[in-house]
Amino acid sequence: MLRSANRIVAFTGAGLSTEAGIPDFRSPGGRWSRMKPIPFQDFLDSDEARRETWRRRFDMDNEMRLARPTRGHKAIASWIKAGKSPAVITQNIDNLHQASGIPDDAVIEVHGNTTYAACLDCAKRYEIEDLRGSFEATGEAPRCDGCGGFVKTATISFGQPMPEIAMQKATQLARTSDLFVVVGSSLVVYPAADLPGMARKQGANVVIINREPTPGDLYAHLLLRGEIGDILEDFVL
Repeated sequence: MLRSANRIVAFTGAGLSTEAGIPDFRSPGGRWSRMKPIPFQDFLDSDEARRETWRRRFDMDNEMRLARPTRGHKAIASWIKAGKSPAVITQNIDNLHQASGIPDDAVIEVHGNTTYAACLDCAKRYEIEDLRGSFEATGEAPRCDGCGGFVKTATISFGQPMPEIAMQKATQLARTSDLFVVVGSSLVVYPAADLPGMARKQGANVVIINREPTPGDLYAHLLLRGEIGDILEDFVL
């Protein structure tokens, strides 16, 4: 399938980055088995929710600092470098696709990015490390020094609108792919989970690589079960 395809699109989820030491969300022992996610509306409404959101973000800093692209990231980067893939769509927020050598404009982040923050009102960008000192000194969630708005990591929380431009790009990629490869996604978070089915309807072959079953298994042309790095290291182009 890789050899014959002309337009490969990978769609990646948290399972791709577990080899890098970043826990996934839904598996036993995953992040959400230890703490419930904080909905976007709670972040807007509650000082405590904003403080807790930032406490969690700084607590995961060591995971983020030490993480390096995995064998899976490198395999996907090779598809793009070989000219067989125009871009990767990712639900991940860890910036590891960019670190693997994929250009920024070829990484479509449908759930945002946790390696920086932005004001929810004026969109001013903030670097995470620049916010840490003030938070540790005061315990208060950061506010924008320009407009006073709430500053939040550039990720999409439950209840927060999806990034319109990223979703438009992802939809176009799914509809024009001839091979759509799902890597490490549980395919339960919508609307992004609709993308492989959309690709299938447009005639693409769909491959799902994951440790656990997914709802998309019913329509996939090929299922590959196991550790993602072990599987994808054999598919470097």
